[in-house]
Amino acid sequence: MFFAKVKLPIFYSFLLFVCMLQFVELGHGQDNKIAASPEWYNLVEAAKKEGKVTISLPASNEMKRQIEEQFKKRYGIEVETYTARGSSAVRRMADEFKAGVRYFDVHIGGSSSIVSGMLDEGILEPIEPWLVLPEVKDPKQWWGGHLWVDNAKRFVYSFQAYLSEVIWYNTELVKPNEIRSYDDFLNPKWKGKIGFLDPRTPGAGDSTWSFIWQIKGEEYLKKLVAQDLYLGRDQRLLAESLAKGRVAVMIGLSYYSYLPFLKAGLPIKTLPRLKEGNYGTGGSGNLAIIKAPAHPNSTKVFVNWLLGREGQEVVSRTLGQATRRFDVDTRFLKESGTIAAKDVMSVNDFLQIENQSEEKLDKVRDPAAKFAHAILK
Repeated sequence: MFFAKVKLPIFYSFLLFVCMLQFVELGHGQDNKIAASPEWYNLVEAAKKEGKVTISLPASNEMKRQIEEQFKKRYGIEVETYTARGSSAVRRMADEFKAGVRYFDVHIGGSSSIVSGMLDEGILEPIEPWLVLPEVKDPKQWWGGHLWVDNAKRFVYSFQAYLSEVIWYNTELVKPNEIRSYDDFLNPKWKGKIGFLDPRTPGAGDSTWSFIWQIKGEEYLKKLVAQDLYLGRDQRLLAESLAKGRVAVMIGLSYYSYLPFLKAGLPIKTLPRLKEGNYGTGGSGNLAIIKAPAHPNSTKVFVNWLLGREGQEVVSRTLGQATRRFDVDTRFLKESGTIAAKDVMSVNDFLQIENQSEEKLDKVRDPAAKFAHAILK
């Protein structure tokens, strides 16, 4: 027999090595053999020596908690997080970078603030060299393959795609059949009762404003502004204003802003889709890596975890936004008013209605934002 010819110490050493590889593969939770390869193991060990990765996230406490807990549980590496509106976070990162401070490694957020505050400032790394795992690198794992925000298709990776439901209502103040078109917002009944995430700053507020600008025109927006919009930039305060009845309808906030109030059972729901339809977006699901990150090995491990199945499940569930990964179920998101593009439409159809790419930012969102600055005081 073969085993009779093998010295026992050698055989046991071989068996121990195989077990160690299996343990590494299971511990890292990846679905491919590279997770057990010496290269990946060495990368993780180097990341552990760095001790942490520092990332900027959307203003979601649940996302912050889950990412910190799940990544550390998987790899034993600390995640130091900073949560804020994208425009505020990007401004801080750009200012620190110019001052020679290397604190942040990764930013996850909306496309508009990344393009204007980071891409245009030249402070981003090309992303593809940071992708290691086959399940991340393989375009067949992703609906639409690899999709990018920037025209160069190098610096801002979009890992989400969905139809955005960013109009919510207080169920004690509005019957959903009362508002079935954007024209219904002009009813005198709603004067002073419509909230709007300030479209003069990057985010879902200016994204929704630009969609309205494109399909309804500037004259409509003038009439909407005359309804005495309740404007704000503090997402939690705006969500609370809707939940407590300060306003009847809120435009421009995403699911995660409402999550604490939904858990508390307050009377808020997404408004059924209006007859004018809606735009496609990647929401807060855009990845950027700061040039020469302070923790390069931890950054690489984190990016591959984030874009893998486990990371995308965490992000989709905490943000209420839809990943493009085929192996993550997104049908449950319908309950929060989000419809994953991969579940209902073709890639070409999505690309026609998205408004977050650098091209659409230049052609639609920038001129719409300029109009917002002109008429909102």
